[in-house]
Amino acid sequence: MPAGSASGEVAVVIPARNEADRIQATVTAALGLPAAALVLVVDDGSKDATAAAARQAGAIVTRHARNRGKGAALETGAEAVRLLDQREQRDRPRHLLFLDADLGGTAAGAGPLIEPVVAGTADMTIAVFATTVKLGGHGLVVGLSGAGIRRATGWRPAQPLNGQRCLTRAAFEAARPLARGWGVETALSIDLLRKGLRVTEVQVELAHRATGTGMRAQLHRAHQLTDVARALATRL
Repeated sequence: MPAGSASGEVAVVIPARNEADRIQATVTAALGLPAAALVLVVDDGSKDATAAAARQAGAIVTRHARNRGKGAALETGAEAVRLLDQREQRDRPRHLLFLDADLGGTAAGAGPLIEPVVAGTADMTIAVFATTVKLGGHGLVVGLSGAGIRRATGWRPAQPLNGQRCLTRAAFEAARPLARGWGVETALSIDLLRKGLRVTEVQVELAHRATGTGMRAQLHRAHQLTDVARALATRL
């Protein structure tokens, strides 16, 4: 990306819940992206110091009093960005870069997701992690999502549940209302492709924290499975 070509064109939106240990590093790295005008963290009902840590790192923070799920957090963040754009009387709305809170310092590698959107060659980009970390799951949710997207659109993404995505404001509005909870990524892909928008996968050097195989991790996957199945049930 040529120097300054996308300066200030992107707002980074980070949904976060109980991520006090990693949110500062994630925000700091995201603020270093040349295209990022701002980083907005949506604290989705955290019970720890996520909000305070995010503010300390330089993020704008909005908070849900209770946990409302990832889809709702993304909607809240995007609306906050819209209001900021309106207040600044911008001629064009900022593009939206969605990043997960647990990326830590690797969020600095999100730049390639932005480039096709700013260049006008994609309406939404989806990250494909160059290095995968074994997360301890059994692939059920990934398989369900990927197969569902293929059935609905004829295309199967490499990492259908990847939440690292950049999209235009117009693409975001075309996908509203977003699907509930963890079904949001699956629904975004289906809804935008069905409307003829351009979706591109981009390899990036990003990495999540491994989620393990304990009871908490298994419950998280069960919630993911339920939300993805619900999103697909209304689209197939």
